[in-house]
Amino acid sequence: MGFLFAIPTAILAYFARLGWVRSIALLVGAGFAGVLLISLGSTVSSYLASPPAATAEEEFHKHPKHLKLASDSPFGRFDQAQLQRGFQVYKEVCAACHSLNLVSFYHLEGLGYNEAQIKNIAAGWPIEVPTVNAETGEPAIRKALASDRFPNPYANETAARAANNNALPPDLSLMTKAREGGGAYVYSLLTGYANPKTYRNEKGEPLPAANQPGQGLHFNPYFANLNIAMPPPLSSDGQVTYAEGNPAPTVDQMARDVAAFLVWTAEPTMDRRKDVGFAVALFLLIGTVLAYMAYQNLWYSAKRKVAPVGVLDSGNRAKRTRASRKAGIKE
Repeated sequence: MGFLFAIPTAILAYFARLGWVRSIALLVGAGFAGVLLISLGSTVSSYLASPPAATAEEEFHKHPKHLKLASDSPFGRFDQAQLQRGFQVYKEVCAACHSLNLVSFYHLEGLGYNEAQIKNIAAGWPIEVPTVNAETGEPAIRKALASDRFPNPYANETAARAANNNALPPDLSLMTKAREGGGAYVYSLLTGYANPKTYRNEKGEPLPAANQPGQGLHFNPYFANLNIAMPPPLSSDGQVTYAEGNPAPTVDQMARDVAAFLVWTAEPTMDRRKDVGFAVALFLLIGTVLAYMAYQNLWYSAKRKVAPVGVLDSGNRAKRTRASRKAGIKE
C-alpha cells in the first residue's frame, strides 16, 4: 500500500520542482492528448466494427481501359497521321460543344500541316471569331486567322448551359492532363456508354434504381458519378469519313484517334521536349566522364594533407602554452 501512495507523492514532487505554471501546462497538454487518443481509438474501433458500406459509384465505376499510343514511352513520338484523324473527329464531332481555348490554329503545324493548309483550316472553320467593327464600334464576327485560338462554340457560360441542359461542356485543351488515365480516360469514356437497365458490374449486380440516369443524363461507368449529361458523341461506325489509306472509321478507331489528338493538345511540344531531354542527358553523361577522367589525371595521385585547425593549429598551441606558463600551469 505504501508503494501506491508513493507514486502520486513522487509526481507531485516532480511538478513542484518544475514550478506550478509549467505543471499546469503539462497537465492541460496531457489532458488534450488523452482526449485525442480516446477519440482516435473510438473512431478506429467503430470503423473496424462497422465499416462504411460501399457506394454505387465505388461498386460500378470502372477504371479506364488500356490504350496504347505511339507517344506513350520515353522514346515514343506522336503519330501525325493519327493526330490528323483525331483532329478531324474533333472538328466534325466535338467542336460543336467543346472548346480548345489554349490551342491556336498555327499549332497545327505540329500535326504536319503546312502554312497554306493552316490558313485554309482557320478561314474555313465553322465558328467565326468575335470582334468589333472598327467603323461603328459594334460587335461583329470575322473569319479566323492562323494566329487565332480555336473559337469557343458558345458566346458565354450561360449560353453553353442553356444549350446543354444546364451542363457546361468542359474545355478540352488540357483534358488528358486533368483526368486520371489521360488519353485512356477519353477513349474509355467515348466507348463506354451502356444500357443502365441491363448493365451488371463485375459482381453481377444490377445498377440500383437510385443511380439510374435521370432526364437528360446517360449512363457511363467510366464517368466519376456514373451519369453524364453528354450523349454518346460517337454513335456509329463511319460517322466521320477518313481519307483513303487510313483505317476504317469505327467507333473504337475514332475514339482512339481523338484521344491521341487531345494528348497532343495538352502538350504539343512533347516531341521537342524529349529531344532536348535526351540532348541534356547526353551532355551531362559526357561531362561526368570528362570530369572523372580529369580527376584521375590531375588529382588522384596527389597527397592529401589535413590542415590543422582549432586546438591543433600551431599558432593556437603557442598561445595556449604561453597562457599556461603565465598562469603557472605546467603542461
